[in-house]
Amino acid sequence: MTNSNDSKPRSLLLMIAGAKGAVASTVAVAAAAMGKNPDAVLPSVTTRNSFSYIGPPQAVHMTGWDTEPGNLTECINNHGVLPESLWEPLQTDLDEMTLFEAPSADLDLKGQIEHLMQDIRTLRQRYPDAQPILIDLLPACVPNDLENTTSLDRLYAEADPGNHPDLAYVLAAIFSGVPVVNFSPNSLEIPVVLQEAIKHEVPISGCDGKTGQTYFKVVLASALKARNLFVDGWYSLNILGNADGKNLMDPHRAAGKVANKTQLLDDILGYPVGEQYGEPSHKVHIDYYPPRGDAKEAWDAIDFQGMFGLPMSIRLNFQARDSILAAPLVLDLARWMAALKMAGRTGPIPELGFYFKKPLGENPPLSFQDQIQSLKKLEKECDEKCLKLEVS
Repeated sequence: MTNSNDSKPRSLLLMIAGAKGAVASTVAVAAAAMGKNPDAVLPSVTTRNSFSYIGPPQAVHMTGWDTEPGNLTECINNHGVLPESLWEPLQTDLDEMTLFEAPSADLDLKGQIEHLMQDIRTLRQRYPDAQPILIDLLPACVPNDLENTTSLDRLYAEADPGNHPDLAYVLAAIFSGVPVVNFSPNSLEIPVVLQEAIKHEVPISGCDGKTGQTYFKVVLASALKARNLFVDGWYSLNILGNADGKNLMDPHRAAGKVANKTQLLDDILGYPVGEQYGEPSHKVHIDYYPPRGDAKEAWDAIDFQGMFGLPMSIRLNFQARDSILAAPLVLDLARWMAALKMAGRTGPIPELGFYFKKPLGENPPLSFQDQIQSLKKLEKECDEKCLKLEVS
């Protein structure tokens, strides 16, 4: 299933599910800006000096799918993430990006996959020298109940693409030999998806991009654990006013994201926070607050104990631009997946846990220190294999 152009790509083709959303449209502006002024974007991309064998870091094209009827620049303007002075000079490049309508809701899962695979074939013909990467940026959905689904036939019969739209994009990419990044909070690590990724020889990473508050939670939790400071409780509140925040006001849609944010703390520390109280004392809340727009704010109240069990606390107030934090990670992950594809890695990539709240695969690194070391080791592995291919 490997495309002949996958071995030595000259550029990357980001195929984004949810291409007109706040994060994706920010990625689009970044991709367009790198063609004219790479220094405005590349300092935020941590892999800019890595993986020379997949092409220069500014050689990025963006395409994708969305249900939104407006054109891309209208969506960029409506999201309000970037001032007009940043994207207006790039409007011609943005308007020339190839964006498709999402598959019809009238199609079943198999029909949507076939529709998307045809789009992928069209894109490969249009960008013959680019390595395509599927990036899932769709909003949170109701958690799926497909964990016991082990065959495609059962998946086609049981999965409703209206409830799980990610599945069609991910499987269409896998069947086309395209690596997958699941940046969404939607769980795709069902057995049949991972089996197909291995069968079709593509890497898949995810899930739920770790951009802001949770990133610093991992850093602080790792630091507290390293000093044997016992975490007694951790209260986290997020407010944001973008479409993601509004979508997460549905408790069923928010359930997966809250679970991802909550579980990783116990995993890092090695004990359930609040066990001594008979109930969890790690609380995570997300509230939609329209005046904030994409500029979210987070508060953390951390209670911990030192020697003699004496109490101490940390208070953290984090103010950030959600999509500005996320977009460089998308660019980084696309570069990682191109390198991993070239290196011959298949299936889930747990070593990329640094980027995700709930990393796919067995035994992902949990603490911040282990995640950084894991990335260094993975980069070395890619370099050794890919540079050997270049020489041969």
